[in-house]
Amino acid sequence: MALARVISTHKPSLNPNTTTLSALNPNNLSFLSNSPPSLASLLHHRRHKRRTASLKCSASSFSEKHHNTNHPKSDDVVELPLFPLPLVLFPGAILPLQIFEFRYRIMMHTLLHTDLRFGVIYSDAVSGTAEVGCVGEIVKHERLVDERFFLICKGQERFRVTNVVRTKPYFVAEVTWLEDRPSGEEDLEALATEVETCMKDVIRLSNRLNEKPEKEAQDLRRNLFPTPFSFFVGNTFEGAPGEQQALLELEDTATRLKREKETLRNTLNYLSAASAVKDVFPSS
Repeated sequence: MALARVISTHKPSLNPNTTTLSALNPNNLSFLSNSPPSLASLLHHRRHKRRTASLKCSASSFSEKHHNTNHPKSDDVVELPLFPLPLVLFPGAILPLQIFEFRYRIMMHTLLHTDLRFGVIYSDAVSGTAEVGCVGEIVKHERLVDERFFLICKGQERFRVTNVVRTKPYFVAEVTWLEDRPSGEEDLEALATEVETCMKDVIRLSNRLNEKPEKEAQDLRRNLFPTPFSFFVGNTFEGAPGEQQALLELEDTATRLKREKETLRNTLNYLSAASAVKDVFPSS
């Protein structure tokens, strides 16, 4: 299956028991504690043979589930090369990658002469391969002398896999595009404001627990409309790819914002409890 390295960057955590919040960059926030190891760490510490076997198992079940030569065609069905990875890409998010596996180097050679767009889809040995992913568009690349690639990609449209066209040398699938449905009477602006407020409270409490200046995070929303803002928030839940995938698959902005608000409030409750313990037992 897809083997690539996410280029390592410092990603501060809001878990007071792990890493201090040294850089207040909303793109790099992680609001859930006990985050699993990074992809780069997994690639260093897992045996190549075991990892490849597990991912092949996921690829096989994914292929059997979606392969259907009699799948009906429609105007909104397009073919897209797929790159399965143990992470979730959101629209608007930036994803740095290092491509080193042969078949995906072939894919990059093709993309750099054509569309520059491919599908990133979440996959791991436990949950298998998801049906919903996000298009990654190559915005910058560097080809190394050993034929590896460094890429900077940006998330674009979401899609749903409807049929696997082929699996070799890399996955190509028919996909349909996903868009959020109208949210009816929901006040999306008010919901987005509530989520932003929760984010600021989490950052403030995290800074306090890590003995950082309690500066209020300014303009986390950055004039984003509610839908792209909901994707931005989902991207910050870096330590929980299962939750991120669930957020990506939702087709209603209001529902996504409500779910994110609940997650942030749970995190805030955890941080508040940790802060109270620290006040009672300062040395701990």
